[in-house]
Amino acid sequence: MKIVFATNNKNKIIEVQSMLPKSIALLSLPDIGCLEEIPETSDTIEGNAILKANYVTQKYGYNCFADDTGLEVEALDGGPGVYSARYAGEQKSDDDNMAKLLQNLIDKPNRNAQFKTVIALNINGKQHLFTGIAKGTITFEKTGNQGFGYDPIFQPDGFKKTFAQFSLEEKGKVSHRGKATQQLIDYLKN
Repeated sequence: MKIVFATNNKNKIIEVQSMLPKSIALLSLPDIGCLEEIPETSDTIEGNAILKANYVTQKYGYNCFADDTGLEVEALDGGPGVYSARYAGEQKSDDDNMAKLLQNLIDKPNRNAQFKTVIALNINGKQHLFTGIAKGTITFEKTGNQGFGYDPIFQPDGFKKTFAQFSLEEKGKVSHRGKATQQLIDYLKN
């Protein structure tokens, strides 16, 4: 089975492909000739996943899935949430985003947070949503050099290390994207 993953994020493609059975081949947006930036104009994580999946299905005619992920921090009323990728500006710099988040939490004792991923799958004329959540805390400094995004400052519950200290395989078993992707895989196998 071939299916399009509607993302330009190479790290996400590597992470998800590592979890998929060999019977499912991922096509990237460049593989199908989609070189434009897909608009993410919804004010919800679910909405952006749906927008991206619908864009590819309607414009290119492929079965596809898209995800959107946000980091929701309790002390920031759920922020940065849907704005996680551009929290510190349109340049979408992981380092700038982490620096801004750590600065905004400097005087906050509550560092509870969760990552939330929603995958919208468009297949055979139907749409299905899969949600994965990883609860944890925001650390006081960056630790680790694996992963991407906020991984160096997110310590999942039950672990003494950040996502940036996990191997791809370890992270896939407990992360928000891993949980949503496993639901997607279970659905596709049936």
